[in-house]
Amino acid sequence: MAMTDLLKAEEIKKALEAFAGETFDPKKFFEMVGMKAMSAENVKKVFQVLDVDGSGFIEEEELKFVLKGFSKEGRDLTDSETTAFLKAADKDGDGKIGIDEFEIMVHE
Repeated sequence: MAMTDLLKAEEIKKALEAFAGETFDPKKFFEMVGMKAMSAENVKKVFQVLDVDGSGFIEEEELKFVLKGFSKEGRDLTDSETTAFLKAADKDGDGKIGIDEFEIMVHE
C-alpha cells in the first residue's frame, strides 16, 4: 500500500515543505497530513507503511527515514530529531515504537 492511498499527496507535500528547514515536530506533522482526524484503524495502516522491515515496530533506524515513508522527497531526520521523536512516542521505554504507541501519539 502506498502512503497516497491513505493520505492526500498535496497535504503530504505541504507538511514536508513546512519541515524542510525547521526542526521536525511529529505531532504537528501528523496533524498537517490529516492523520489526527483519521480513525485508529487507518493510522495503523500508515504505521504499517512506515514499518519498512515488517517487524511490528518502528525502530530508531527506521525512524530516521520516516519522512521518506511519506514521500521520496522527504528528508532524513537528524539524530536529535530521531531521538526526540522516539522519546515522545516510546511509552514503554523499549527503544522502539509499537503500533499502539504510534496511534496514541498521533491522536494525543
